[in-house]
Amino acid sequence: MDELENMPNVGPVLASNLRAVGIETPAELIGVGSKDAFARIRESEDPGACLHMLYGLEGAVQGIPDSRLSTADKDDLKSYFRRLEAEQRTAR
Repeated sequence: MDELENMPNVGPVLASNLRAVGIETPAELIGVGSKDAFARIRESEDPGACLHMLYGLEGAVQGIPDSRLSTADKDDLKSYFRRLEAEQRTAR
């Protein structure tokens, strides 16, 4: 599997965003992790990137549809997302 689009939850738009932030392959996404990849996208490509995108990235890293993420994973991602939101509000 060498194409981002072959990963669960990764369509053409997300793949384009990932490539724009220097993540070209599934191995690179797995190595970077969902949170860092999301932060990069949010910083330089899509400041309005939503929690659902973060879930999709984590599902891709785990190799599962985002609907199958555990409650613990979702809670962790929500907490991370809220911190980013707060930081963004503070920076304005």
